[in-house]
Amino acid sequence: MTVSSERALEIARVLNEALPYIRRFSGRTVVIKYGGNAMTEEALKRGFARDVVLMRLVGIQPVVVHGGGPQIGRLLERIGKESAFVEGMRVTDRETMDVVEMVLGGQVNKEIVQLINAQGGRAVGLTGKDGGLIRARKLRLERRGPETEAPEIIDLGHVGEVESVDASVVHMLVRGGFIPVIAPVGVGADGETYNINADLVAGKVAEVLQAEKLILLTNTPGILDREGRLISGVDAAAVERLVAEGVISGGMLPKVRCALEAVQAGVNAAHIIDGRVEHAVLLELFTDEGVGTLIRA
Repeated sequence: MTVSSERALEIARVLNEALPYIRRFSGRTVVIKYGGNAMTEEALKRGFARDVVLMRLVGIQPVVVHGGGPQIGRLLERIGKESAFVEGMRVTDRETMDVVEMVLGGQVNKEIVQLINAQGGRAVGLTGKDGGLIRARKLRLERRGPETEAPEIIDLGHVGEVESVDASVVHMLVRGGFIPVIAPVGVGADGETYNINADLVAGKVAEVLQAEKLILLTNTPGILDREGRLISGVDAAAVERLVAEGVISGGMLPKVRCALEAVQAGVNAAHIIDGRVEHAVLLELFTDEGVGTLIRA
């Protein structure tokens, strides 16, 4: 196959632009929260797996944390169990938790591992229960009403938050040349299993690993202003202002919060990027323009 001179020059330009970033990030850890359309569209799934393998081959140490809400919802529907949500969080009774653990730790996790391995990588699947990776505690959701002094405590069942992360098993895998793929399931001191928001898990894992970058793949271009235009970068003060103005709300709020907490805890940079864009991770890492919204302390 003959490549035109214009195409050859474009390839050379791309490689030349990527070289300083490869040098800069080689040997560094990048934690990627994998979710949204990137997890459900076949071309995007294969592209993501290739991106992760390429990162490892040029010396970057990728760690993948994944979600799986749509897949959980589909299986619950198939078995005739209705999904209930409070403030965007799935109410998780014991039966639902069994389904969550099966889907996240089994179906979704193993599919991602297989996709990466099929592209020449060496991925290993984990849940937060493996090697004591994620210690969780039950999430207490408080809701304040205008006519009540004390907040209402809402029981979401087996929904948890991260209490601590013991990343020794992740370090061992990375040193061995493997790509860890983590399902956001943790275990409490009481031995109970908890379903945890994948963005929050990714942020805490990035903190403990002192990652170079935290990248959150989602179904929007990043943080958008009131006119729907992409905001290229924000700091803590800008986040608080945008939250107060209602610009950051809903499902974007926990993503921004966990990204901000990560950079305040020592992660060098966090990015919210559009997983619907093919090779979005490589565009963020290896191009001058980058994509999405950069969050800094």
